[in-house]
Amino acid sequence: MICGGPLMKPAFEIESFNVFRQLSVDGKKLLRHGLHFKDYINKRTIVEKGQVVSGAFFVVKGKLRVFTITPDGNEATLYFIKPDEFCVFTLNCIFNNLLYPAWVEADADTRIAVIPSQLYRSLFQRETIIQDITVRAFATIVTRLMAELELVHSYKLEKRLANFLLSSASGDHSVFMTQMEIAAHLGTSREVVARVLRKFVAANYVETHRGRIVIKEPKQFAQLDQLQTKR
Repeated sequence: MICGGPLMKPAFEIESFNVFRQLSVDGKKLLRHGLHFKDYINKRTIVEKGQVVSGAFFVVKGKLRVFTITPDGNEATLYFIKPDEFCVFTLNCIFNNLLYPAWVEADADTRIAVIPSQLYRSLFQRETIIQDITVRAFATIVTRLMAELELVHSYKLEKRLANFLLSSASGDHSVFMTQMEIAAHLGTSREVVARVLRKFVAANYVETHRGRIVIKEPKQFAQLDQLQTKR
């Protein structure tokens, strides 16, 4: 199950998704009758660890954050799911009859499509494109998780924070997050994030505002890993 958000039928929106255009006529017909949408206006947790999921999650717009909670109670982001991407953990639950192994937070103004479990398994058996999508989704998330593990185990927090800010920045090099939200992504405390940000400000890498961080020297900031010492 998924928490909150009105349930909506897909009408003719299936054709607007590149990922589904290569389905057979029968596949599209099955998907059109089974697919439904969930809309989240405000940021909120929509899946909790140990919960049964009703199907495969596909992000239409917005973003999902999959996270865990450390023994000391801090949130730590595992990976993000962006538009046109599937949540791999839901696929794993579908094929292996497992409970969801983490928490999922929907960002504000997020829409997801949910393909019921039995329907996804049926499409996987008969549609080559769904088989390809599933394999690519697993390969992508393995790469992302390996990259995150490398950051956690090989680099100081300064490098991890710099990497996170760069990957989260908008076109004008701004990151619209509070220090508490950033700390939740990195699995640390707000006080620790604030301390590192003060170092970045002193080095003229960034400037901070209420709910917003501006990267002043993106190219120099991106080379921070060369300036920091590995643990």
